[in-house]
Amino acid sequence: MKKIQDAYVVSATRSPVGKAFKGNLRNVRPDDLLAVMLISALKQVPLLNPSLIQDIIVGCAMPEGAQGLNVSRISLLLAGIPNSVGGITVNRFCASGLSAIAIAADRIRLGEADVMIGGGVESMSFIPMMGNVQSLSPGIFARDENLGIAYGMGLTAETVARQWKVSRDQQDEFALNSHRKAIAAQIAGEFDQEITPIEYEMRTPNLETGEVEIKSGVLLKDEGARPDISLEALTKLRPVFASGGSVTAGNSSQMSDGSGVVILASEKAIKAFDLTPLARFVSFAVRGVLPEVMGIGPVEAIPAALDLANLHQEQIDWIELNEAFAAQALAVMDNLKLDPAKVNPLGSAIALGHPLGATGAIRTATLLHGLRRKKFKYGMVSMCIGTGMGAAAIFERV
Repeated sequence: MKKIQDAYVVSATRSPVGKAFKGNLRNVRPDDLLAVMLISALKQVPLLNPSLIQDIIVGCAMPEGAQGLNVSRISLLLAGIPNSVGGITVNRFCASGLSAIAIAADRIRLGEADVMIGGGVESMSFIPMMGNVQSLSPGIFARDENLGIAYGMGLTAETVARQWKVSRDQQDEFALNSHRKAIAAQIAGEFDQEITPIEYEMRTPNLETGEVEIKSGVLLKDEGARPDISLEALTKLRPVFASGGSVTAGNSSQMSDGSGVVILASEKAIKAFDLTPLARFVSFAVRGVLPEVMGIGPVEAIPAALDLANLHQEQIDWIELNEAFAAQALAVMDNLKLDPAKVNPLGSAIALGHPLGATGAIRTATLLHGLRRKKFKYGMVSMCIGTGMGAAAIFERV
């Protein structure tokens, strides 16, 4: 067996996150979107010959339709990457992109590869929640009705809110702060370095002239953050998952379209191709929890990732905790006693969107560029996962 070695991220980029169904990315195919990310990531390492990439691993939560047929391989071909490079698509729901990066890093750490790409893509405009055709196991519902609600993420958020006593007011305040932080970050240009702009085209029939009007443009920033958001507006929203509940569209993550990619390399490849590492991949952990409280998953995964890294929670300077729902994010923060000042300093999925399988890669790009700007040492990306799991990965700025 080859010697264990370190894996380093040498390139990280992401698309702006578009609003599903009504945003500017709604007509951009997910395979084309991912191809643009691959091209952009490779441009950041011009001395690296793409033919030396051993494999491209991409996460996707709904790998069917326009993002089916192994979207990783399809996209790398669209990007003009040599045919000799392989591609594989993996699915761990909301942690798909983060899991893809971890798998790519492990190939390098085991000495089986020197250059890998990990990332994620999801167009919720193209593929509806739970896919085009649902086929749910009747065994889940017949055995335990509580397990059955794992298919309804909003219901699990309501369960977490009740069990961990997270009030509606707390959820709305958390959502408001997510938007405020995201807007402030956009104004300050804190996302600019990590984002690759995306060209889009809209075709609209003109019923009077019989012609098709074509509108084209370039999306430069995330579409979800709202400068006009207010606590008053949030409190007026009705619960959408349970009568008398507290989870609303305003304190839940947004359905979105997006993609993110990182290139990982060994120390040998860094020296050979004069690459500048952004960070060292330190550890990754996944743990399971009861499906009906899936949102609490990071409570188990974060300590496991810290243990693997031989680090204490206080040593983590920046935490990207995906905001699937305000209820579960607050429950995780309270349970682990996470420092609010370190969690999502630029906002997260409630304001910025949550393109499912892409989110882990997108939040990784945000974290790594943020660590370099602030000169922080350690950062973490974590999220809950449908059907009852949590994932966490730790990176060290170098």
